[in-house]
Amino acid sequence: MKIGLGLPIADPTALLTWARRADDGPFSTLGLLDRLVYDNPEPLVTLATLAGATRRIRVQTEVLLAPLRHAPLMAKQSATLAQLSGNRFTLGIGVGGREDDHVAAGTDLKRRGRLLDEQLQLMHRLWAGEPYDDQAGPIGPAVRPEVVFGGFVPAAIDRVGRWGDGFLAAGPLDYMDTTFRLAEKSWQTHDRPGRPRLIGQLNAAIGPDEVADEARAEMTEYYGNPGFANAMVTTTADLKSQLQRLEDLGADEAILYCWSPDPEQVHRLADVVTSR
Repeated sequence: MKIGLGLPIADPTALLTWARRADDGPFSTLGLLDRLVYDNPEPLVTLATLAGATRRIRVQTEVLLAPLRHAPLMAKQSATLAQLSGNRFTLGIGVGGREDDHVAAGTDLKRRGRLLDEQLQLMHRLWAGEPYDDQAGPIGPAVRPEVVFGGFVPAAIDRVGRWGDGFLAAGPLDYMDTTFRLAEKSWQTHDRPGRPRLIGQLNAAIGPDEVADEARAEMTEYYGNPGFANAMVTTTADLKSQLQRLEDLGADEAILYCWSPDPEQVHRLADVVTSR
């Protein structure tokens, strides 16, 4: 099982340090979340910068809230990032459930799932080099990035088999087991060959108490729910145990999110990864 890092958002100026350290370490991917009405760095711009500053590590939106964006431009941006990064970009997509994000974007929260399906149909055509419509031609580059979906309900997870390459799961491990199996069912239902790539997200902060406290505070501010932060893994033994459980569930990759911007987290988490 590969292991990647989820990037903190509290200090965007630290992200280049995180990316370069991760690129020199055992990590497979750098993931970055997306919000509109929040003080976080815009993910496509940020990941393009990080891809240019690294050699081998992949970059991934985790997840990009696609309904907030204009589909033709999103298709062009994601294809460009895949092309210029040497195919090191994974487009993680979700719908987003925060009402303020949709208010600011001018989109209908209640239609976000249907809008995403319309966007996906168009983006796949554009990535294949087909014209936009009868009045506008192709929108290049004709490059299809890897696409994975995040979601919590069966209708959202079914997009894995219809449109994607894999599934990104978050939440308790028992819940990840359930959603992994739903993603595999979607793959089979849509007669896809092989199996979907399965990715699990864990929240972790290893080291001094102040680092874990900072991570919990940042996570609580973002989600508005202290329960999520209370489930954060803070010891090496617990993290190794959860990684093993995730691997046993069939995960191809784990993404370790630390909400503290302390770059020393990269080395501490790397030590856990290499000592498994």
